[in-house]
Amino acid sequence: MLEQIELSLVSELMATAPTQARSPSTYAPLSSIWQGSDSDLLEAMFEFYATIPPEPILDATYNAGRFWKGSQRNVVSMDIDPQYKPMIVADNREMKGVPSAKFGVVVYDPPHVGPQGRDKSKKRFDVDFGATVECGKAHDWNLSYLYPPFLKQAKRVLKPGGLLLAKITDMVNNHKSKWPHCDFMRMAEEAGFTVCDLIIKTRNGPMVSTKWQNAHHARKRHCFWIICRNSDDCEPRSSLRE
Repeated sequence: MLEQIELSLVSELMATAPTQARSPSTYAPLSSIWQGSDSDLLEAMFEFYATIPPEPILDATYNAGRFWKGSQRNVVSMDIDPQYKPMIVADNREMKGVPSAKFGVVVYDPPHVGPQGRDKSKKRFDVDFGATVECGKAHDWNLSYLYPPFLKQAKRVLKPGGLLLAKITDMVNNHKSKWPHCDFMRMAEEAGFTVCDLIIKTRNGPMVSTKWQNAHHARKRHCFWIICRNSDDCEPRSSLRE
């Protein structure tokens, strides 16, 4: 009898309790696979991930500035090679003269390919794309050793809550797969960033050559954009919902 009374009271309370209207969801998903351009993806990431104004943006590996063709964003260009006429001619591992806590976003697209093929003297991709030092046997033909000094500087120049967006490509060298995107995520955490997300960006097709006789690895037709935040959390706690 007592149980029936209790159930009846609970039912009455539930019936008379005011219902709290839920606000419409503003969640707009971003796919973890991207088939468009880097510039369009950057804009999508600014809209999706930024919790502080993304500008000014520091492109730490500006080169010819292909990410920003037609963009109206406030981008500060940095490159070690003065031929591209960047605003800042500097090594992104040192960033001399760049003020601390200045930028809402740092974009990083480092060289990812070391010496390739039998004639390594003519294919210095690591030097051509700005590493300025040789990627060789001492580094296991891997350019991940570039990341820690850059990450230290990126954390310094980013505002609290700012984003680090890094484009990293894995490769096969000397019949072994190299995994720099894994190295980057681990090193970013060690540098004090929170690694928040990973987007796979595809290209039209894999590289092929008539010189290759046998295939032992799937040809990589993608790179990774790694999203890191200069914060202990991936999103503000005020934005979290039960």
